[in-house]
Amino acid sequence: MKYDCIIIGSGPAGLSAALNLKLHNKEFLWFGQSDMSRKVRISEKIANYPGVPMISGEELNGIFMKQAQEMKIEITDQVVTQISYTGKGFMALAGNDIFESKTMILATGAVSAKGFPGEDDFLGKGVSYCATCDGFLYRGKTVAAFIGDQSYEHEVNYLAGLASKVYYFKGFKDGAAEMPVNVELQDKPIKEIRGGMRVEGITRTDGTEIPVDGVFILRNSVAPANLLRGLELDGPHIKVDRQCRTNIRGCFACGDCTGRPYQITKAVGEGNVAAHEVLDLLSEMEKEGK
Repeated sequence: MKYDCIIIGSGPAGLSAALNLKLHNKEFLWFGQSDMSRKVRISEKIANYPGVPMISGEELNGIFMKQAQEMKIEITDQVVTQISYTGKGFMALAGNDIFESKTMILATGAVSAKGFPGEDDFLGKGVSYCATCDGFLYRGKTVAAFIGDQSYEHEVNYLAGLASKVYYFKGFKDGAAEMPVNVELQDKPIKEIRGGMRVEGITRTDGTEIPVDGVFILRNSVAPANLLRGLELDGPHIKVDRQCRTNIRGCFACGDCTGRPYQITKAVGEGNVAAHEVLDLLSEMEKEGK
């Protein structure tokens, strides 16, 4: 099935876009976290959301979730690790599944962490963002796994069942879960990913080196430049015009990923704009016979 649109990101911008597409009876997929926006959820107080008196982030996020449920909009709780533009639409890779759509809305939020030196250079050459997709390539080998969120620890267990050794680098504050004997939790962070034609090892911040055959980097989102090749950026943000259009036809971006101010009101407004631009483009495509 080829969807009318794929939305990536379940924060306020993604929700705004999803609501508008739902109201117009479009067939779309919405990728994100089932509990929606962590950034909203952990906000102590929100005072500048029009029509809503002072409210906690947890309360507002609960309202967002309830609205999505009442509109019967489902969130696909998977991380999209790669998007390809075909010239006639988009193909999105999530886990081992590929989804096709006519248009794309990126509402991925601000990238809070910089990539590791060497990460971009070795992407597809030993660096992977998906353990279930590429783990089989490292059966009996040695790998490193950086986990940016505790919810991905099951991926370390998965890799431990395939690789002979897993060096586990934890990127969150909570304690790590108990792991198989071939998983070694590291106390020094990754400084650099190094190699020649492919990944050969990692350097830790204390200068020590660990030889590995592959590196798995599991974060809540993939940096825009790695997610969709050819996407034009403005610094760390996705470059858009006032209609939330990127440089790739059919791809729109909204919310924190397009730059400051990082505000819920701005994100909701841009999500609305992006959705209506999708509607206009779908109408154009219909006339063009695509």
